[in-house]
Amino acid sequence: MPLAEALREAARRLKTVGIESGRADAELLVAHLVATDRGGEVSRGEVMAGAAAGTLDTPKGFDQIVAARASRVPLQHLTGRAYFRNLTLHVGPGVFIPRPETEVLIDHVNAHLRRRAHENEAAGRDRLVAVDLATGSGALALSMSQENPGCEVYGVELSRSAAEWATRNTELTGLPVSILVQDATRALPGWEGRVDVVVSNPPYIPTTAVPKDPEVADHDPSMALYGGSEDGLAIPKDIAQRASELVRPGGLFVMEHAEVQAEAAARMFSKLGFHEVETIHDLTGRPRATKGYSGV
Repeated sequence: MPLAEALREAARRLKTVGIESGRADAELLVAHLVATDRGGEVSRGEVMAGAAAGTLDTPKGFDQIVAARASRVPLQHLTGRAYFRNLTLHVGPGVFIPRPETEVLIDHVNAHLRRRAHENEAAGRDRLVAVDLATGSGALALSMSQENPGCEVYGVELSRSAAEWATRNTELTGLPVSILVQDATRALPGWEGRVDVVVSNPPYIPTTAVPKDPEVADHDPSMALYGGSEDGLAIPKDIAQRASELVRPGGLFVMEHAEVQAEAAARMFSKLGFHEVETIHDLTGRPRATKGYSGV
């Protein structure tokens, strides 16, 4: 079957099972197969051009990999990659797939770290420390390191499987991030009051809820999804408590949550002594994170 026709059929097949991004997924799967066969990188644009011009053949194994995607295996598990800000991360079973909406947290972290760098220079201090609690694939920790050279960054993860993915991503990117296998609610003993930024995308789904997308419900690790209580906030509260202990005076804590948890998260931050508490909206305008500063 010519590639253009194979892509149309794959898009139709994927849309039939509820995957609205079926055409894009099909093109990315072709790119993955061609890159695996040739070696090197192949872009989705190259696939689109090759299909239109008839210069690219349908790769071997395309029907099988489309069938796997149609069974709702995540695209990222099939390609082994997820994209987060300026990073290409390796992911697979056993680790939460980073989402684009989480990227906005880094913008707030960057702004704070740049201010702290100027303050450190004026005060004669030369080290900034950032911590990602429940780091998963390492997406937030690695982005903080990449976008803030010289910052000392730690990623904390309880799941050994996820920590292995984070360690692999650290090695592949070459970024100087330390991945620690620890409980985020008790992480970094002895570091109290010494951290400039703590960021976290904790598990926050209520224990009574089931994610609607099979890619999430059936493939993301439950440890990375469920927040330990009916409101989903038991684990986030414990992580926020630890963050309040780790950040130095004037330090920043940023945490992602569900949009329905925004008000509860703001109250939680205030009770823990954070000030200038602010809800962060994602690129679609949904209240998806909260930030606050430790008392001076």
